[in-house]
Amino acid sequence: MDYKIIENDRWKRLRSETVNYDFNKKNGFMVTYGRTLEENVAYSPFGPFIADIEIGTSCTQGCKFCYKDNKVSGETMSLETFKAIFHRLPRVLTQIAVGLGDIESCTSLFDIMNYCRNNDYNYVIPNITVNKCIEEQAKKLSAVCGAVAVSCYDYDTCFNSVQMLTNHMKFINIHQVVCEETYDKCFKLIDAFKTDPRLKKLNAIVFLMLKPKGRGITFKLLPLNKYKKIVDYALERKINIGFDSCSAFTFLKTVDDPKQYEDFVEECESSRFSLYINVQGKYHHCSFAENGNQGLDVANCTDFLKDIWYNDNVVKFRNKALENVNNKISCQLYDLNIK
Repeated sequence: MDYKIIENDRWKRLRSETVNYDFNKKNGFMVTYGRTLEENVAYSPFGPFIADIEIGTSCTQGCKFCYKDNKVSGETMSLETFKAIFHRLPRVLTQIAVGLGDIESCTSLFDIMNYCRNNDYNYVIPNITVNKCIEEQAKKLSAVCGAVAVSCYDYDTCFNSVQMLTNHMKFINIHQVVCEETYDKCFKLIDAFKTDPRLKKLNAIVFLMLKPKGRGITFKLLPLNKYKKIVDYALERKINIGFDSCSAFTFLKTVDDPKQYEDFVEECESSRFSLYINVQGKYHHCSFAENGNQGLDVANCTDFLKDIWYNDNVVKFRNKALENVNNKISCQLYDLNIK
């Protein structure tokens, strides 16, 4: 099946007989559709539109809910390995979410981000989630990133980092894990969005579903009635909020008019429109799917579509993901369907 990429300074567009998208490079807006704007698309036959690539695992935060179980000692992806991966991914790719622990632990970070934007193969916008940053790092991130998220571990570290970043760029979010142990913290963060001057230019709070993996296995998923209270509290105060795709159906269960939000809520897109590649350069359906599996070697594959995207295990996962989406089940890996 053939496709065509049409691109200028503002837009990147995919055109084919069955799958199309319009991606705005300036603000990150993206719409994907089939033969018409009204037709939904089950998956991309051409490869991922978004790649989540882990380039470092060293982290000093030691968060008790970390599903990656990252520690101070960790690994780093080299620029050479990243280039090998990058050039095997199809040109339909629009964004790369760069994954790491501490910014300073990955010496190849800014070389990798600059390469995303400055190469002859494909123009791709990098985004990143950080645990903290200093002024110099904020300036450098603003020069290469489309958006930056700051994980909320403690308020001062997070809010100071947000203030530095918003002084230089527009699309800055806070990531907050939602579980029983962080329930009260979610309300405090919503209040701070309205009252703390350091968050004056914050774009949104993005609530992330707890994954019972790594160090997160000792934490508890939040019941639906409590989850609804967080959503209601935020909507009543008219603040910008978002959710990861793992939370899609949970969020829709909490609102009075789900149809109002359906076009803005993306259910599980793993191996449908996105992929995850870990620091060893191995493909997994998403960052929660490693679980001791060896993964598929992207850096050394011969044909990405044949060897990876249409690998039997990937197709099996994709078909199950589509079945779950049709049945409004959040995840095939973990029981996230809270009640």
